[in-house]
Amino acid sequence: MTQPTIYIDGDACPVRDETYRVAGRLGLPVVVVGNGSRGVRPPPLPNARIVVVGEGADAADDWIVEHIAAGDVCVTSDIPLASRCLAKSAKAVAPNGRVWDSSNIGGALASREIGRSLREAGIATGGPPPLDKAARSRFLSALDTLVQASLRGR
Repeated sequence: MTQPTIYIDGDACPVRDETYRVAGRLGLPVVVVGNGSRGVRPPPLPNARIVVVGEGADAADDWIVEHIAAGDVCVTSDIPLASRCLAKSAKAVAPNGRVWDSSNIGGALASREIGRSLREAGIATGGPPPLDKAARSRFLSALDTLVQASLRGR
């Protein structure tokens, strides 16, 4: 089996450095994809690269889905993108360490739509909690677990 590639939904990803650390330790390729609106600095790894896509609501997501393959891992807080990656037999993890899989993605998509409807109706739904040290630790553990499973062919 080929090495998994880690794709980062990059413009607003708060765990790029943690991802680089896992990828560097395991010698895995990393692709950071974004529209360049946040000025992502080049990754500090020889096996990492940045892909800048055009403007558009889903341009980065579409690029990732076009290139991701079974066993690859996507780091994203975007639930629809995670779902699209799972449909291609890839793995997905959120920056807070939540691993997306077939048992939880449907409920997450439904909750997202409910939240969107509430916001459209003018009801404040709050946002995600800030990423603290514990969440970063959960992310590191989850990413390592997913990558190790991909390396073993699961």
